[in-house]
Amino acid sequence: MAFMRSGAAEDWSDDANKLADLLASAEDIRIFLNGLTELGAAVASRSTGTAIECAVTLGRRKRTATIGGSSEQAMLLDRIEQSLEQGPCIDALESGRPVLLDDALASPQWENYCQELAAVGMRSTLGVPMELEQDSAAVLNFFAPKPGTFTREAVADTLTFAGIAGKALRVAIRITALNEAAENLDAAMQTRSVIDTACGVIISQNRCTPDEAFRILKKASNDRNQKLHELARALVSGVADRRS
Repeated sequence: MAFMRSGAAEDWSDDANKLADLLASAEDIRIFLNGLTELGAAVASRSTGTAIECAVTLGRRKRTATIGGSSEQAMLLDRIEQSLEQGPCIDALESGRPVLLDDALASPQWENYCQELAAVGMRSTLGVPMELEQDSAAVLNFFAPKPGTFTREAVADTLTFAGIAGKALRVAIRITALNEAAENLDAAMQTRSVIDTACGVIISQNRCTPDEAFRILKKASNDRNQKLHELARALVSGVADRRS
């Protein structure tokens, strides 16, 4: 496969449009991240003229995890670093700056990591951080089979892409947080609804006030060591079954 150098204005415009389309169409954050790293791999590949793999690692509260990759191989490569707790990606997370391993067989750093990386046929890696919010950070980790692949121009291209991708990732994280909040609110409303319905059943059976009905339901929940909403649902279901 032939690759072309990245960096032209039309290239970046096209990449930004692809990220926007991905953001709009991805069903969840993992699908978005896999698509993001596939695009990152394509950008680095046309910049270097070499087939590049890309993974994204999230760092939060001094813990790291691989959360997406351009392929299964990319994710496996990234997890080598996580398991050893050493390498360019981890250093990039800690420093907030890009970190390059130019040749795994000639580097004085990260001895164990370099040995394992070379053993699986990769010689060079580049960790490029992306800015997120609060106490989180993410790094794009690029892998190349040959040493010296990531030239100054290639590093500049990955930095440009990381800047674009970081903005899209921040939006994706916010959307995910809003969706989760909406789901939690919906679940809470459903729970409240079934409890209110159960209290209505108790009121009709005992001719008591709403507060007294809730106390009866809560006492039964404690006595049975059963969650309040589960007991309420069972009560409502039992009444519905008797009426059918």
